[in-house]
Amino acid sequence: MSLLPLEGPPGPLPAPAPAPAPLPVGAPAATGSRRSLPRLARRALTLLPLLLIGVWAVLDWRALYEGTARLASADPGWLLIGLFYTCLGWISNSVVRQGALPERLPPGLLVASQFAAGAANHVLPASLGAHAVTLRFLQGQGIALARATASLALYALVRPIAKTLVLLGFLITLPGLLRIGDLVPDRRMLFLPLVAAGLGLGGTLLLLILVCPLRRPAVTFVRTALTDARRLHTMPSRVLALWGGAAAAPLLQASVIHAVGASLGMTLSWAQVAFAYLAASTAVGSVPAPGGIGPIDAAMVFTLAVYGVPVSVGTAALIGYRVLTVWLPLLPGVLCMSALVHRKVL
Repeated sequence: MSLLPLEGPPGPLPAPAPAPAPLPVGAPAATGSRRSLPRLARRALTLLPLLLIGVWAVLDWRALYEGTARLASADPGWLLIGLFYTCLGWISNSVVRQGALPERLPPGLLVASQFAAGAANHVLPASLGAHAVTLRFLQGQGIALARATASLALYALVRPIAKTLVLLGFLITLPGLLRIGDLVPDRRMLFLPLVAAGLGLGGTLLLLILVCPLRRPAVTFVRTALTDARRLHTMPSRVLALWGGAAAAPLLQASVIHAVGASLGMTLSWAQVAFAYLAASTAVGSVPAPGGIGPIDAAMVFTLAVYGVPVSVGTAALIGYRVLTVWLPLLPGVLCMSALVHRKVL
């Protein structure tokens, strides 16, 4: 029997427990959007090279079609040799990149980055695409920005110097075989590289004088570049990689042209084709063009004509050379770049 009272006024009901405060609706969406922005940017960077290649293929479809049609009737054995020299060119670029840095880089990723840089090099003029890809790769390997930029400057400085030394070596060792008098450009063409170098140096100095915030980074860059250059030249392995790879690069490119020309019936020797390429690329090397396409091709057709090669055969050889070195590795290079971006190597 219960002892609780059954009568009397009922007491107040207990207050309900406070409901949990609702979470702001916009907070998770904002956090998710912040996290998704890098993913979207990375996907856009992955697909952007493919879009650029598609646009370029539409704009330059005639050269691609003509080159492919002419190569269909060429000797496939010589074309395979030319493709082999093209692959050696990427390894040569990787060797020079390693020679411009004291730190040791992973060989596989270095070659892959230069393969991807070759695709970017044919999209932007003056090797800007290749330098941008290489800079991202070096920073991803933990190289400081100042040192990575200094290595790019050393790479860009050593390449033309080594090419000039190789050209002088041809002039000294094979003066009778090469038609030097016919291939020497006139004085106006000789002044073109000097004018381009003077304008570049003058513009840089003027920019440093007018823009004060750029002086300190410029001084740091010059100090780092000089320090690394002195250090690298005390390491025999780096000296051999830097200068040996830079000297081999134009010879490998000339070897590709010789192989393609031989596949089309051109009877010039390797030394004549190599000297023609060195003379042509030196004469118009200061003209900014994506991958040197255009100026070097026109100069190369002229130099081959000096040796008696018909213009049609010389043009076909240069088209085949561009198909092997530009169009054929372009899509794999872009896919390699996209894979490196996806793996956060670039």
